[in-house]
Amino acid sequence: MISEDIAKKIKPGAVVRVFEGTAPFQGIVIARKHGNEPGASFTVRTILAAVGVEKNFPIHSPSITKVEIISSPKKIGRAKLYFVRKISGRKIRQKLGVSI
Repeated sequence: MISEDIAKKIKPGAVVRVFEGTAPFQGIVIARKHGNEPGASFTVRTILAAVGVEKNFPIHSPSITKVEIISSPKKIGRAKLYFVRKISGRKIRQKLGVSI
């Protein structure tokens, strides 16, 4: 279960490492949905073997053991960063100021 301090820091544009089960999943948060209510979730995107992979994680899931915030974004002007699906990693770094 994620603590409230960490849950507040999970914002679109943040690079996070999510520990669920055995292997951690590291990537950029592209969406945060439903605030802090019981159905709240966040979407993390990364590139694995030259293929974009996205995973949705429920915030209140007991299977998530730990979430590390690798870097926080500079000011982001959007709530959902779905446009990163269509642009390269270099352009993501230029627009958001984070590296995946």
